[in-house]
This record gives sequence, structure tokens and C-alpha cells, in this order.
Amino acid sequence: MMRLHSALPSTLLAALLAAQPCAAALADEAAPQPSAPRNEAYQAGVRAVDAGRLEEAIELLRTAVAEDPNNAGAVLELALAHCELGHTEEALRLFDEINRAYNPPPGIVDVINTYRAAGCRARDTRPASWAVGIARGHDNNVNQGVRQPTVRLGTGENEGEYQLDPEFLPKADSYTALNGSYVRPLNARGTLGIVQATLRRHDHQHSQDSATMLAGIEHSWYLGRWRARAAAVLGAGTLDGQLYQRQQQLQLRAAPPITLAQNWDVALAANASHVSYTTRQDYDSSTFELGAIATYRSKRDQVQLTLHSARDNGSATRPGGDRRGWFANAQWYTMLKTGWYAEAGLTHQHWQGERAYSPGLIAQSRRQDTTTGRAALQWYFRPNVSLQLEARAVRNHENIALFQYNSRAVQLNLRWDNF
Repeated sequence: MMRLHSALPSTLLAALLAAQPCAAALADEAAPQPSAPRNEAYQAGVRAVDAGRLEEAIELLRTAVAEDPNNAGAVLELALAHCELGHTEEALRLFDEINRAYNPPPGIVDVINTYRAAGCRARDTRPASWAVGIARGHDNNVNQGVRQPTVRLGTGENEGEYQLDPEFLPKADSYTALNGSYVRPLNARGTLGIVQATLRRHDHQHSQDSATMLAGIEHSWYLGRWRARAAAVLGAGTLDGQLYQRQQQLQLRAAPPITLAQNWDVALAANASHVSYTTRQDYDSSTFELGAIATYRSKRDQVQLTLHSARDNGSATRPGGDRRGWFANAQWYTMLKTGWYAEAGLTHQHWQGERAYSPGLIAQSRRQDTTTGRAALQWYFRPNVSLQLEARAVRNHENIALFQYNSRAVQLNLRWDNF
């Protein structure tokens, strides 16, 4: 359920309280005076409330009030959080304290009276959210075909140049895609259930038709003063109508309580995943990543920078053995004007195999560098309906010519959100 006072930023609530003349305070200099909500626990509590993590928010807001008993915004947020969790007695006590100590303005009085009239009972703090879309696109290399029609294979006297079968060369095609996602809060402690699905069908290259399904649980909480978020995901994918792979993944992100330049935030991240292939079991792998994420947020822009080191442990029979590498990502999101948004991103993945890829046929250890560039423009022509035009380019450069490929794609997506 949307919070009744959500139209007003929490800091504005406190400012409204602080801006009102307090008759009791004028008569008695010892009366508490509202103060600006600046302490860190208060800000963290507000974020937890906005995310629907009410039990976590209550602990943080209690700390904020203990640090600054005159923080009117923290007291009000604490009262509303208690009310939405059904803690009637404590919520009513805090409502009375607000009315007595801060002489709140009419707008805040209306909010309090509305909560009193509705009754303090446990309720959903955030509604479920969903999105569905249908897209039409074109890719000049839907099968990741090899960039060159001839390759050199073998070693010593057996080395030679071979002409590739046309099946392994790039094939262009148009496609139609359906996509959807559903996110639902599972409790008031910051736990979310997430489901995502995609379906892609090509006009001609049906061997590349695919479908994926992901389901996961995400939980946010505080470890002392560290903000933490963990997720567990299960997924499966099909190719040409047949089950192709299964995936399990665990993710952990933790933001330390350090002070950075204005609008910047940093977090440490760890990922572990396992991918199994139903028809190519030699390619099963377990990947481990460790890195950091830096985020900049302003009123109109958000920039996210990611750098991870990675290790990919394959089965004993996987060509090339285990791999080591790294991953870097830069993403930029901006609001151009009301209803118009743009984003751009650049990623690079590097892998280095530990041994010869295929002794006697390919004596080199595989070194892979994949760079992906992406740009998109989104227009909300109705409050919950948007068009997104996206362009993407991939350059997979390798020391083994058999695996090199480039691709370029453009896609137009019609999307519906939450209605």
C-alpha cells in the first residue's frame, strides 16, 4: 500500500514541522525545538521506509531519535512505520507526542488523523510491480557467426587452412520478442520475490529461437552500519525449443559506512554462479566474482561504475580448462525532459584460459575480450506506457580466429508498467 504521506519527501515533513511557530515553545524556553533531520541514521531510516523495509526502518529511526530527540521528521516517520506494521499503542503514543511537542501544520495533522481513522493494522507496505513488453528488432549476426570464412587449425605438419561451412558464418535476421517481470514484497523486512521471463522468435533462423525464465529472492538489511543486499536466483533457458542450460546464482552487495564526495556511493560485491548445459556437459562451469561498484546520483543523472575480478572453474574435460579474468562496466542514465529518458553503457569482459584449448587441433590457450556498447532512448507517451529504441554492438575479439565475431542490433520495445 502506498504510504499516505508519500507525496511529501520525508525531509520536507520535518521542515514543515520545524517551520510552524510553536506556542508552547514560545511560552516555555525549555520546550523541545524541532531540528533539521541531518543525522545518518535518519537518512538510512527514510531509505528503508521508502523501500518498504519497515522493521529495519524502525530500528534506524529509533537510533535517529536517540541521537537527536528534537528530530521531528524522525519521530513522524517512526510513528507511521509503527502504524503500518500494526503497532497501534506505540503509533498512537508517538502521534500524541508529535501533536504535543511540535504543533504540526494542518497537512501533517490530516495525515495523522487519516492514519488514526483507518486504524493501525499490518498491511502491505509496497504494492507489487510488474512490466510487460513486446519488441521488434534486427540483428546482423543472430548466430554469433565467425568473422572470417577461413581458419587455420592443427599443429606442425598437420596445420592447414580450412574453409568454414556456411552454417558457421554470420546470419542476419529480424525477430519478435516478449518480455515480462514481476516484483512483489514478501514481508516488511526488505524481502522481495522476483520473476522475469523473455521469449524471442526469429523470422527465419529458428534454430536461434530462445526463451529464458528467472526466479529469485532478494533481501536487504543492515550489518551494523553497513547496508547489505543479497539475492538468490534460479534460471533456465531453451534454444530451438529444447532445454539448453540451467543456472543458479548467489549475489551479495554491501555498502560500507564511509563518507564520500557529494552524491557518490560505493559498495563491495560478490557473486557465485553455476551454469550447467543439458546437451554439452563438458562446458558446465562455476564462476566466482569479487569487485566494487561506485554510483553517482543527482537529480537528473545516475552513473554506475563496476569492476570485478573473476574466476571460472570448468569441468575436467572442458576445452581450455579453468579461466581467470575481469569485468568492467560503465552505465549512464539521464532524464532529458519530462517523459523522456536516455541511457548508455559500455562493458568489457576479459578471459584467459589456463591451458591449450584443444591439443593437436588448437594449441593456443584461449584469450577472449568481449566489448559491448549499448544506447537507448525511452519515451513515456502515457503515464504507464513507453516506447524504447535501443541499439547494441558487440565485438568479440579472440586470439583464436574460430571464435571471433561481431554483431550489431537495433530494437524497438513497447512497454507497459503497473496498470
